[in-house]
Amino acid sequence: MAKRSNLVQSVIRALDILETLDTYGELGISEISDRLDLDKSTVYRIISTLKQKGCVVQNSTDHKYSNSLKLWEMGNNVVERLGVRRQAQPFMERLVIESHETVNLAVMDGKHVIYIDKIESDEIIKADLNVGKRLPSYCTGLGKAMLAFMPEERVKELLRDEKFVKHTRKTVNNLQELIKQFEEIRKKGYCIDDEEYVDGIMCVAVPVMNYKKEVIAAISIAIPKYRIDAGERDVEHIAGLVKTAAVELSGQLGYRS
Repeated sequence: MAKRSNLVQSVIRALDILETLDTYGELGISEISDRLDLDKSTVYRIISTLKQKGCVVQNSTDHKYSNSLKLWEMGNNVVERLGVRRQAQPFMERLVIESHETVNLAVMDGKHVIYIDKIESDEIIKADLNVGKRLPSYCTGLGKAMLAFMPEERVKELLRDEKFVKHTRKTVNNLQELIKQFEEIRKKGYCIDDEEYVDGIMCVAVPVMNYKKEVIAAISIAIPKYRIDAGERDVEHIAGLVKTAAVELSGQLGYRS
């Protein structure tokens, strides 16, 4: 006798639609149907339900659908309950003043990194990734800073099926190479993403710990690489600033080394 699944297929399809809209921005019924290989009538029923619940909106001009802000509001509520963003704010403000560069705060979401807050640099040319951006953890400074201080078995579990896409020529190739990097990250206490996700951008990141000595977030300074190469910024100095802020923030969250 076949084992009965506890998964609800209609819920899976609804979430697939939301994720597809998140990827493509705005789509019509036929476009969603083609991308997910679902019957148009099924897509229409699910979309109508999501629209009625306020999760998607319809463009009155071309009648295409996109995700609403309701999902962002729900995620934002989760972040607020975590309390990290609120407590990190003064440290981020200080880092921007000290470094004149963009400061980011992120948390892990499965095997990905999600940016939950940022304060932009006052420089005309600056590193800029939007709050809510979801990126692979293996090739971002924030992600590697958090992964390096997690139990190795947990990291292997998270990244077991990761494809390790080469976003730049410097992107790490595989899990074994990534794990080798963690020893150096732990030794220094910070991670450097040297153009591993975006060409021309360097990121210096440090994990944030809680009272259980668990990684709960990471804070970073992102710098256009040319300012490093020109000697306008010193990586070791930047790393010291981020480490100090992360240690102080962790202390506020109850962490004791």
